[in-house]
Amino acid sequence: MRRALTIAGSDSGGGAGIQADLKTFAALGVFGTSAITSVTAQNTVGVQGIHDLPPEFVGRQIDSVLEDIAIDAAKTGMLSSAAIIEVVAEKVRTYRIERLVVDPVMVAKSGAPLLRPDAVKALIERLLPLALVVTPNIPEAEALSGLAISGVDRMRQAARQIFGLGPRYVVVKGGHLPGHALDLLFDGSALTELDAERIDTPHTHGTGCVFSAAIAAGLAKGRPVPDAIADAKIFITAAIRHGFRLGKGHGPTDPMAAVHGPVQA
Repeated sequence: MRRALTIAGSDSGGGAGIQADLKTFAALGVFGTSAITSVTAQNTVGVQGIHDLPPEFVGRQIDSVLEDIAIDAAKTGMLSSAAIIEVVAEKVRTYRIERLVVDPVMVAKSGAPLLRPDAVKALIERLLPLALVVTPNIPEAEALSGLAISGVDRMRQAARQIFGLGPRYVVVKGGHLPGHALDLLFDGSALTELDAERIDTPHTHGTGCVFSAAIAAGLAKGRPVPDAIADAKIFITAAIRHGFRLGKGHGPTDPMAAVHGPVQA
């Protein structure tokens, strides 16, 4: 069985982070392993607390997985501090993880910050150059590129700017803009539009986690990068379509809908 590693935070509400990643891996037939970076007290309404694990223990989890189980691809999610990013980057280099998807998680769906300001520099300088794929949404792309993004033309400019930081493929996700859910893929030469129907739902918690995990799963199964990204776009669109009401706030997308069918709210 193909294996993937998620290096990310834990969402106690189950809709995002490690929990969403492992569900996505399972739905796509990939065995999921994990290294938890932070534990959050979180639900559909917001983030009530964040406890970062010691960076050295994050590294120890990665060692435990890579020295025994080995992996075919990896993804990162919430890496809240510069120290954690430094450790993760060191392990990526040490174990020569080539199929690495970086989801530059900066803000939770509720608006709570998940990446400290001093960690942005470490993300840009230490981790992005190691990424095969990076998947920023509009606010993240603005932070990484320094551009204000108000439309597709600026998305294209931002994709080129972010590519210059070192990743080999950049996917700028356009879900924060009006109109169709248009993402842009840039590989250093060609810009490809990934278009999908916009689904009118508030239940989108975990969208970025599921999308990046689906890309990692595709890469773990040996899919070419553009195909893994296109497949993940189809997968996340279905997961959003079957998102469901849970709790009092933003319900989760459902990466398991392909396995068990839509949840009956």
